[in-house]
Amino acid sequence: MRIFDPHIHMSSRTTDDYEAMHAAGVRAVTEPAFWCGQPRTSPASFYDYFDSLVGWERFRAAQFGIRHHCTIALNPKEANDPRCREVLDVLPRYLAKDGVVAVGEVGFDSMTSDEEEVFTQQLTMAAEHELPVLVHTPHRDKVEGTRRSLELVAASGLPPERVLIDHLNEVTVDLVAGSGCWIGFSIYPDTKVDEDRVVRIFAEHGLDRMIVNSAADWGRSDPLTTAKTGRAMLDAGFSEDDVDRVLWRNPVEFYDQSGRLMLDPVEADQTATFAGNSVLRGQRPR
Repeated sequence: MRIFDPHIHMSSRTTDDYEAMHAAGVRAVTEPAFWCGQPRTSPASFYDYFDSLVGWERFRAAQFGIRHHCTIALNPKEANDPRCREVLDVLPRYLAKDGVVAVGEVGFDSMTSDEEEVFTQQLTMAAEHELPVLVHTPHRDKVEGTRRSLELVAASGLPPERVLIDHLNEVTVDLVAGSGCWIGFSIYPDTKVDEDRVVRIFAEHGLDRMIVNSAADWGRSDPLTTAKTGRAMLDAGFSEDDVDRVLWRNPVEFYDQSGRLMLDPVEADQTATFAGNSVLRGQRPR
């Protein structure tokens, strides 16, 4: 089983997670920019964070045989903080960097006017940089958030095949299925869908444009839910080719629209350093 986890917040995870993911078949990931769990006190904190996504985190993943990509954006939650708005002026510099394969996460958190304004601006940036877009649908008011997201995407003029609407469930999948956008499911405890539920969705709707991710972050989450979904698909009668389509070919097809995917096998060299730093902290290289 080869796995591309298209939405996982590895900055929140340990190196043990990277080792377990590689053992489970994960060979590539995309890490979307998101909030840090508490209000940021300065826009400059974003710049260090963005630098870590295109630098240190890519290096850290490679130490365990995994290709790391990222998406860059001002996320929906922090779009409501006026202190963060000047980040939008700096985004174009990061959207031009290697390894940045989409604009994201963008979308809605609380369905505010500020969120909609920032969402619209970043859709424009995606068009200008010819990048795909990763859209976050809200935990609350998910149906309305998904519906409004699709309206704004349509108004932006972006080709729907360059847009991934994420965090969907049984209630919202039909809204996106007819839009031409990619259909994303986060396999995440309690608040989204689990592997058995998403397999039932696949059985009903097919596998066209379907993408699954772990969305693992610093909350209660599991970076191995992509592999667990693959096993659940096999148990439900899907073929190995079906599993490869969902866990590898579909996310590759979506993010390859950026022209920046790096999918050749990475040789882990744990003797290497990044800016003089090692992931090993004095441990023996493997």
